[in-house]
Amino acid sequence: MPSYSPELIHSMRAALNAVMTEIPADQATPAVKAYMAEIILGAAAAGETNYEVLLAAASKQIQAVLTQLMP
Repeated sequence: MPSYSPELIHSMRAALNAVMTEIPADQATPAVKAYMAEIILGAAAAGETNYEVLLAAASKQIQAVLTQLMP
């Protein structure tokens, strides 16, 4: 299991909070948030540690996640 520094955890959490503000309120469900978190965790597991890169990784996937989860 990967181990993340407190700084990286802070960056991941901040990126998740930021990307969730880009999602319309009526679509910002717990499931969408979980998928966004998975995307950010995947980027971190691949070695990304920069907040902007983590945010961009999730932001690029918003439409795909919403399409997959929303009826």
